[in-house]
Amino acid sequence: MKFISWNIDSLNAALTADSARAILSRDVLNTIIKCNPEIIALQETKLPNNGPTKKHLGILGDMFPDYEIAWNSSVEPARKGYAGTMFLHKKDLKPSVSFPVIGAPSTMDAEGRIITLEFDHFYLTQVYTPNAGDDLNRLEDRQIWDIKYADYLVNLDKEKYVIATGDFNVAHKEIDLAHPNNNRRSAGFTDEERQGFANPLEKGFIDTFRYVHGDATGMYTWWAQRAKTSKINNSGWRIDYWLVSDRIADKVIKSEMIDSGPRQDHTPILLEINL
Repeated sequence: MKFISWNIDSLNAALTADSARAILSRDVLNTIIKCNPEIIALQETKLPNNGPTKKHLGILGDMFPDYEIAWNSSVEPARKGYAGTMFLHKKDLKPSVSFPVIGAPSTMDAEGRIITLEFDHFYLTQVYTPNAGDDLNRLEDRQIWDIKYADYLVNLDKEKYVIATGDFNVAHKEIDLAHPNNNRRSAGFTDEERQGFANPLEKGFIDTFRYVHGDATGMYTWWAQRAKTSKINNSGWRIDYWLVSDRIADKVIKSEMIDSGPRQDHTPILLEINL
């Protein structure tokens, strides 16, 4: 089976806007379509609290005629049009869909950050992990989130094996970003966040990219938009992941990035696994 995950940074813009960036986003969506994955996971959809509009659904139906859609949007008391996740899965798949609440602090559980698909023999879950903030003002809440989320994965893993993906908003190791020494206390590379990401890895999960590629360097999933030359110079971070239960590690065939061309920000990531 082939799965693709992507932080799209506004599905509305990708579907309806005419800006240069929106056009690049649609190019990436078309690249994903050509890969013909069974399931697509999207993060940071930024849709209204009641989900995609009729216009969105019409465009999605035209672009992805063979897929069913499930979404989780940010709702009050969280900010509107914030965060959010979506799955598109082939119509012949018939998963049960859930929108877990993990007991996270503040408004995190209301921000549409997790969707889980349950199949006969496995779970596929996606996450958009909260950012610690430029001033690390949300770091303490983020640490609690990381603990709660790891516990959630472990509990799923007790029932059947788990595939977890998404934007985890952290570079785990020094080799996962271009300039570790300059980012020791930057959001996404604090010791606290790195340990938070290590929690599920210490409890029965593997980072499939590292499983396949070892200690390969210079391979990233995100390049800052604020720095116009970040992607040209490959000053990136690897903050998007496919994790799987360690007992199915040998079923992983591919775990890699998909080329998003000149578009900065996130690039899609692919997992091919023999299920």
